[in-house]
Amino acid sequence: MPAIVIVGAQWGDEGKGKATDLLGGRVDYVVKPNGGNNAGHTVVVGGEKYELKLLPAGILSPNVVPVIGNGVVVNLEALFDEIDGLNARGADTSQLRISANSHLVAPYHQVMDKVTERFLGKRAIGTTGRGIGPAYMDKVARLGIRAQDLFDESILRQKVEGSLRQKNELLVKVYNRRDIGVDEIVDYFLSFAERLRPMIVDSSLLLNDALDENKVVLLEGGQATFLDVDHGTYPFVTSSNPTAGGASVGSGIGPTRISRVVGIVKAYTTRVGAGPFPTELFDDMGEYLQKTGGEFGVNTGRPRRCGWYDSVLARYASRVNGFTDYFLTKLDVLTGLDRIPVCVAYDVDGIRHDEMPITQTDFHHAEPIFEYFDGWTEDITKARTFEDLPGNAQSYIRALEKLSGTRFSAIGVGPDREQTIVLHDLITG
Repeated sequence: MPAIVIVGAQWGDEGKGKATDLLGGRVDYVVKPNGGNNAGHTVVVGGEKYELKLLPAGILSPNVVPVIGNGVVVNLEALFDEIDGLNARGADTSQLRISANSHLVAPYHQVMDKVTERFLGKRAIGTTGRGIGPAYMDKVARLGIRAQDLFDESILRQKVEGSLRQKNELLVKVYNRRDIGVDEIVDYFLSFAERLRPMIVDSSLLLNDALDENKVVLLEGGQATFLDVDHGTYPFVTSSNPTAGGASVGSGIGPTRISRVVGIVKAYTTRVGAGPFPTELFDDMGEYLQKTGGEFGVNTGRPRRCGWYDSVLARYASRVNGFTDYFLTKLDVLTGLDRIPVCVAYDVDGIRHDEMPITQTDFHHAEPIFEYFDGWTEDITKARTFEDLPGNAQSYIRALEKLSGTRFSAIGVGPDREQTIVLHDLITG
């Protein structure tokens, strides 16, 4: 059976949780392969909203095994707070499994994140301050703490000492902060060890065995294509690879076992944090999209910057991920608009670019070239087939599909899992 990857095609917040939840009843494992508790999903089930931060969205689906993969950095305090919150609402979290190779976010990572962002001043990236970037830095620098280290206090202490040696020098001598004690961090981690132990697995073995047994494995990427550290709008990106290739690395599933890659794309565009955004709106329409779409961060509550659909971004995302399908979300937010602009290309200093500019400088200077489509006023939230949609909504969808380079297989017309039009099966095609 196939492994399926779900990837955000913009800057995040496209509705990946809805897509994952929609498929949850038909898959056996749902895996989070990258990111940390800076990459939330909002899922609405039966009119009840769940805001997931670190846990895979599949945790809300019965009979699904949720897995946190080796590519994730785990804040244990946040993890157990989230688990306790779901348990209090009647959710079953007992099947959660966590890779022994996943790296952990330490309290000193959060300290470093906040002081370095302040130190950067106007050049700040706009991180969530949750220590995700510094945890990934330690991973690459081979100074990281992994989940498995909690079960060998001697190894844990050695690694904490090695990591703090450099950080304390920076904290005291550069940032004028107090140093952090090794015992403080070791005791912090050990306080979670026994609760964590039953969840720890060899996730690569678990998932590949599942595929061998004809189980369906769904990989839900955190963040999105344009936050990818290699393929995104660098340096305004995250510290991992939330593209389809990153899903393979972050789960231990080889690329030849992935059969479908589904891009989640919003019917308009949003982003959080700093960085270029060619179609961004600074007028009443931007505020309208923000309020109507509920565009506020799951983790931080920060308002999202809003703009029109950008087909240049969509074509790029389709190419670097190898999308087989697109899932268009939040079409209902556009109801009531007289006309809807769509960015089809960029103007950079008088030169038209139909594809993403090569350089950061050109992308910063890109001005959108728009085509305009007639809007609709009819309520579409009860539509369950493509033919139920108003003619202008159908025309808008078909135009986006042609411009984006990948077929549209599902359309979200409201926040609930049932408010979805399925054109092609996202598992079998």
